Amino acid sequence: MRQASCSLTVATQGAGLVEITRAIAGWVSEQRMTTGLLTVFCRHTSASLLIQENADPDVRRDLEDFFAALAPVSGAYRHQDEGPDDMPAHLRAALTQAQLSIPLTGGRLALGTWQGIYLFEHRTRPHRREVVLHLLGE
Repeated sequence: MRQASCSLTVATQGAGLVEITRAIAGWVSEQRMTTGLLTVFCRHTSASLLIQENADPDVRRDLEDFFAALAPVSGAYRHQDEGPDDMPAHLRAALTQAQLSIPLTGGRLALGTWQGIYLFEHRTRPHRREVVLHLLGE
């Protein structure tokens, strides 16, 4: 068994989904492992990770609209230490995931045909987010 890890920095433009599949798949390919398990971890409480359709951009827009309606910035939240979008960002992150596990088979991520890996930025202003990758395999 071998293992490898690294951190990716993802620049966001504000709230929304940022596809990071290509960067992750490229790093995995460089590790030259054929089978294993990749862990992807988001080191933030106001951003999260999703595996979602990457073919039709309307899916991303509908997801973004859904979460904006579910946890609106205009809500009456007690926690607003970093502004009115702070607590809604935490709520959206709580409803999604901070960590993903993706099998590696045949040297490639075992994603479905229409699946992509996304960082979901929940804050309204741009951020630099850190995503940690850890691959265990052979």
